[in-house]
Amino acid sequence: MTTLGWALADRNNFLVRVNPFSVIIGITPERKIIVMSRARVFDLFLFMASLAIAFGANHAVVLDHTYILALILYWAFSSFYYQLRIVTRSGNSNIDYAISYTSSFGIFAGPLGTFLFEVFYRFTVFFYKKKTKTADPGEFLDTFYNIGSFALGGSASYYLYTLLYPFAEKIPLGVGYWLLFLLVVCVTTTLSSGFIVITFALSGDITTRHEAYNIMFKNRNLLDFSKVTLTNALLLRLLQMEKWEMLIALFLLNYIVSLSFYSKSQSAQHKFERDKFEQMAYQDFLTGTFNRAHMDKMMKELGQSGENIGVVVADIDRFKKINDTYNHAVGDRVIIHFAETLKAHLQEKDILFRSGGEEFTIFLRNKTFEQCRTQIQEILDDIHEHSVTAEFEEENITVVYSASFGLYYYKAAPGQKTSIEKGYVCADQLLLESKKLGRNRLSWKNELELPES
Repeated sequence: MTTLGWALADRNNFLVRVNPFSVIIGITPERKIIVMSRARVFDLFLFMASLAIAFGANHAVVLDHTYILALILYWAFSSFYYQLRIVTRSGNSNIDYAISYTSSFGIFAGPLGTFLFEVFYRFTVFFYKKKTKTADPGEFLDTFYNIGSFALGGSASYYLYTLLYPFAEKIPLGVGYWLLFLLVVCVTTTLSSGFIVITFALSGDITTRHEAYNIMFKNRNLLDFSKVTLTNALLLRLLQMEKWEMLIALFLLNYIVSLSFYSKSQSAQHKFERDKFEQMAYQDFLTGTFNRAHMDKMMKELGQSGENIGVVVADIDRFKKINDTYNHAVGDRVIIHFAETLKAHLQEKDILFRSGGEEFTIFLRNKTFEQCRTQIQEILDDIHEHSVTAEFEEENITVVYSASFGLYYYKAAPGQKTSIEKGYVCADQLLLESKKLGRNRLSWKNELELPES
């Protein structure tokens, strides 16, 4: 019953959190004074509007022991759930996972009851963030926005439900009740998103209808609406029947599911971060290929694999002259082009590394010697047919280059006289031989054709 929250977007100096059918907004102090004032005026307007509706409504809940007990339960579990909210980042946006029970409590408690609940709960969150030193500079005023926004949403739920329930009741098998609750959730969600649009419009963070539409309706789906509808509809039924044991059980079920989801999400996030760190540790920043550290790691893994491996060492001919004639930026463009050409000719299980400045190493796996030699020759032909376009002194230039290769083919298995490390050294020597023979060529050696000693 955990629900997926909407995007939490960081827009300039705004920090906006959009939960399922709820909005939490904060404004950092860097905003210009006039913009901040307009936004804060709207915050206070929402608070005052919710206050006026709460104390001016004719249909307010009786503040008896039933309401007090419901208030305590909702306050306690909402406070627990706040600590389990999950925020993950994707590009420039975050996804906020949270649970909102505004609809059910709003319908049960009416405008005044909802307002009082929001005051208790939002200030609990405020003091918690102060204690944990996670509060934003404008957290106190943000709390008034949150009270107003949520209380108005709860009040809207109450009035809409009260107005349409007599009609929904006529639909057989209780279907009308669920459809009505789905409508309530959709309307209050749209209202919550509308507050965000107004706030952004006042601050100048949105200037087009398309941007407003994205905030109002992007990432909405029926499954999310249905989850919130089911949870809140069940809670309201239990409240109306005063089934406190079942109400607590439903809250606990939500809490356990949320805790489990939170733990799994945290584990997934940690794994993602570890994988990302490992990827960064083993990836060459310029070309995106694997680096020398990963090459050393793979040498240990493949050294005893029993595979036939073609170890290829290649570099760009007269690369220093390219740097001296132009600059290092042009040289980098040539290296990138060379790496992309090598990547384009890789086959399944082949591995490419940037083993030096302009030097690359390839492990060609599970191929015959002739297949390895043919593959490298295709790379040579490709380089000969293409050139690099780069910017130099505010002009586009074309750089033609060539490359030399050394191929050492052998079997990586225990008991063999050649290790993969030695195979790399041999391939490097074959590269030097290609240089001596005039560059732009491949020199090779097939160890498997030699008689065993």
